[in-house]
Amino acid sequence: MPPARSAGLLLFRRSPQLEVLLGHMGGPYFTAKDDGAWSIPKGEYGPDEEPLAAARREFAEELGAVPPAGPRYEPLGTIRQRNGKQVTAWAVEADLDVTDVHSNTFELEWPPRSGRRQSFPEIDRAAWFDVDTARRKMTSGQDALLDRLLELLETDQRR
Repeated sequence: MPPARSAGLLLFRRSPQLEVLLGHMGGPYFTAKDDGAWSIPKGEYGPDEEPLAAARREFAEELGAVPPAGPRYEPLGTIRQRNGKQVTAWAVEADLDVTDVHSNTFELEWPPRSGRRQSFPEIDRAAWFDVDTARRKMTSGQDALLDRLLELLETDQRR
């Protein structure tokens, strides 16, 4: 069976310093976790869906906001997370008011083996982080996207 594939957007802003937008994973398993429990807004897509379209869709679903218009989406390529999931991402420079984030939900039997199903948000909050803090907050493997963003910005600066 091929590994799961996800697509997402890495929003960044430059004022007053470079910051990236991350969402804290929702649900009972992540409630008390902080470091390693944040992610770019992303989600799985099927073989018939174009990855950038999936990334834009997932952004809207997970943050409850229209994906930014750009000025442009810069491909960051694909990384492999520790769990084997492949994540394809794009960087886009934009700002977002994180006080108005509201995510779609998922259902889970909670507590386990209780027979009760509860709804939880996929992303329970979002925040802007400087790059060093984002590395600590991000789920394992996604920090490679930060390296690619920094390379992209450095290349743009040299032009």
